[in-house]
Amino acid sequence: MTRLVAGNWKMNGSLAANRDLLDGLMAVPGVEMAVCVPYPYLAQLLERPAGVALGAQDVSEFEAGAYTGEVSAGMLAEFGCRYVIVGHSERRALFGEDDAVVGRKARAALAHGLVPIVCVGETLAERDEGRVMAVIGRQLAAVLDALGVAAMAQVVVAYEPVWAIGIGRSASVEQVGEVHAAIRSWLAGQGVAAAAVRLLYGGSMKADNAAALFAVPDVDGGLVGGASLVAADFMVISRAAGGGV
Repeated sequence: MTRLVAGNWKMNGSLAANRDLLDGLMAVPGVEMAVCVPYPYLAQLLERPAGVALGAQDVSEFEAGAYTGEVSAGMLAEFGCRYVIVGHSERRALFGEDDAVVGRKARAALAHGLVPIVCVGETLAERDEGRVMAVIGRQLAAVLDALGVAAMAQVVVAYEPVWAIGIGRSASVEQVGEVHAAIRSWLAGQGVAAAAVRLLYGGSMKADNAAALFAVPDVDGGLVGGASLVAADFMVISRAAGGGV
C-alpha cells in the first residue's frame, strides 16, 4: 500500500512561517504526504504544493448547531480536507476526550468523506504494567463500536506511545514492530480487513530515525510532530518513506 506521511503542526504556525514552510515541500513519488494544520490556516493551505493533502487536527462529533467553538466535518470537507486527526493523546489528556468521543468523531469524519487518523497509545506506566495492547485494544474497540467492521477498514491508525511524544525519545524499532503487528492482528481478529488499514508510527519520528522505523514491518507511514515544522526534515522523512534518503 502507499505509505502516508502526515505532519501534525499542533498549535504552531503563522502566515509568514507557513509560506516559507510550504515553499520547501514537494511531492515524493510513491508516497502520500499530508499536513494537518490549525483551523485558521486551512484557507491559506488551499494554495499548497501538488501532491500534499490537507488535514485538520480535530473535528467535532456534532453535525451543526449550538456548539460554540466547534468545527464540523462538513466545514472541513468544504475546505478540501482529506484527513483529520482524532484521539491524539493531547486531546485525551488535556481536554478530557474519552474513547467513546473519539469513536463518534471518527464516525462524523467518515460521514463527510474525511479519513480519520485515529491515534492510540499507552503511557509509560501502562507499558511498565504490561498493558500495552489492553489499552490500545480498548481505544480501538470504541472506534469499532462507533463505525462497524466495514467502515473500520477505512480509517488510518496511528500508534503514538504517549511516553515518546514531544520529548525526542522514540520507541525502539523492536517495540514499534511488536505493537504494529499486534494492532494488525487485533483488527483481523475483529473481522476487519486489517491488510487495508494503514498503520502509522508517531512519537518523535525525526529525519535521523525515519528510515529505520520505515524498515519495520507493518509500519505504513508516520504521523510527524515537531519535524513537520521544518521543511527539510519533513522532506527527508517523506523520502525515507519512499525508500530513499
